[in-house]
Amino acid sequence: MGLYKIVKILSLVLALAGILFGVMIIAGNNGQIDSMMYVAYAVLFIVLALVVVYTLINLLSHKDALMGALKGVGSFVVLALICYFVFASGTEKTIADGKILSATDDKLIGAGLYMFYALALIATGAMVFTGVKKMISK
Repeated sequence: MGLYKIVKILSLVLALAGILFGVMIIAGNNGQIDSMMYVAYAVLFIVLALVVVYTLINLLSHKDALMGALKGVGSFVVLALICYFVFASGTEKTIADGKILSATDDKLIGAGLYMFYALALIATGAMVFTGVKKMISK
């Protein structure tokens, strides 16, 4: 039995289980919500596993794609390290509910914000550059 048939049968079984649980919930049996969540988690796990497996198979079979992916991941890691060690600063703080936010957690939050700003700036710059380049080339 091929992989296609297995995936097709599994998707049919999960779809039928989802439909069954959905009808039971609509009928007023709220106890089946947990069962519906288990079906949703199963589908999520299966989809994520297949995406990871086929992505790795594709990357390992195409060396150019692997190098491009490694450059992208490496750039992302370098940007994260720069945001954490250069820009972010952490101080211990008391938050709204009286709990203490540690300096490390504060620094991680700051680094995440700086990284978001940097990625937004890079994306905006790339879009502007591409637009200007198209206008000049016409």
